Amino acid sequence: MKKLIIAVDGHSSCGKSTLAKDIANYFNYKYIDTGAMYRAVTLYVIENNLLKDGKIDENTLKKDLEAGKIQIDFKYNPELKKSETLLNDKNIENKIRGIEVSNLVSPVAVIPFVRKKLVDLQREMGKEGGIVMDGRDIGTNVFPDADLKIFLTADAEVRAKRRYDELKNKGEDVSLQEIVKNIKERDYIDSHRKTNPLIQAEDAVLLDNTNLTMTEQAKIAIKLAENKCKEEQ
Repeated sequence: MKKLIIAVDGHSSCGKSTLAKDIANYFNYKYIDTGAMYRAVTLYVIENNLLKDGKIDENTLKKDLEAGKIQIDFKYNPELKKSETLLNDKNIENKIRGIEVSNLVSPVAVIPFVRKKLVDLQREMGKEGGIVMDGRDIGTNVFPDADLKIFLTADAEVRAKRRYDELKNKGEDVSLQEIVKNIKERDYIDSHRKTNPLIQAEDAVLLDNTNLTMTEQAKIAIKLAENKCKEEQ
């Protein structure tokens, strides 16, 4: 049976990673969190003081990327039963999920040379198929010929409350208003950037999970993938 390339795109904090992981686990496919890759670069910017007076030092960032100083990998944690993000061999999974990185990731992700570098890496990771990849432009740019494309969305306030609960459970001191503002700003930046903006691919299936549980959305997506597998036989 052919191993599919499955693209899950959508707005920030709508559960793309959770859905992609559920699909990957069901089919025993590799899961790649492309958002984590952009978050890793953003953390590098923060930790290496490349943000000065509100502006990113793009010249230094480009030199560091080209020099191989920013190495991003994923490692499966058997105890937690999930893949974790590594930056230069250091586990950064918790660091990249905080509000500081969330507030800066969209401006970093719109930088053309950053996108090109990471897209090249993503295509290399998924070229053999048997992969589920989530992000903003997987079905439109990274894998425009993906076997199945899902565009995930939800009401902004609902997404913000989910994100707020997640961060509070981790012990972070955040406000719901700040999360709502961050999500709406990221939606605008992602959908208005010049390089590969966030849009629904013409052949993508729209999945609005505003009123769905994670289990319900997974069942819908898995059924879509099963039907695609049958078509490809």
